[in-house]
Amino acid sequence: MDAFQALVLGALQGITEWLPVSSEGQTMLTMMSWLGMSPSEALSCSIFLHTGTMLAVIVRFRRELMRMKMESNLMRTVIVATLCTGVTGVPLYILFRERFTGGEQATLLIGALLMITGLMLRLRGSSTRGMEDITTKDMVILGLAQGLSILPGVSRSGTTLTAMLMRGVRQDEALLISFIISVPAVIGAIGLDCIAGSPVSIQSLPGAAMLASSFITGYATMDILIRFAREVSFSWFCISMGMVTLALTMM
Repeated sequence: MDAFQALVLGALQGITEWLPVSSEGQTMLTMMSWLGMSPSEALSCSIFLHTGTMLAVIVRFRRELMRMKMESNLMRTVIVATLCTGVTGVPLYILFRERFTGGEQATLLIGALLMITGLMLRLRGSSTRGMEDITTKDMVILGLAQGLSILPGVSRSGTTLTAMLMRGVRQDEALLISFIISVPAVIGAIGLDCIAGSPVSIQSLPGAAMLASSFITGYATMDILIRFAREVSFSWFCISMGMVTLALTMM
């Protein structure tokens, strides 16, 4: 892999990470078809690419992260959701690491669920549950849903956003939580890959280029998404994201 290819892969990760399409699936397919990588190598590289977008979340929400207290409901949500992510994510990672298959059907389902969620929000009005109203049951469902995204083709942002909106969480809170719980999830995935695989080295030029590119494009895309969500009704936001998901999957 040369520096240009690394920059392209980083940009692909940064753009697709926050859309309800699987960034892992997109980057793995690109690496296997363009660079001739094996599924195992592509998986390790794809997990590494998430480091840049994780750092983008930390920088973008640094104030919120610094204000989190152990007794806050946001902190409890992060802890419980992360533990439950491991319940589904770790076994799936171990089971499928050498035998990943496409997740087109899962992505189609996520796109359809987002559209259904948007239509439900239009029928019943905006969700009203805030951060303090999130229950332990909500946290468990959120974490279990996030764990499924270890599979290429399953969108982490799509599954977590759909899960929270279906539980009646407000749009601004759902976006914030979806962004923040990605941080420990990515750290856990990187740790698993260090144990079981061959992690990409940041000391190499391609590794540094991928990290920088995914951070910059991830931050920019996240900012655009937040602004877009503020400008439109969240029901239309979900419907439009679902349509984008279905369109990209069928291309």
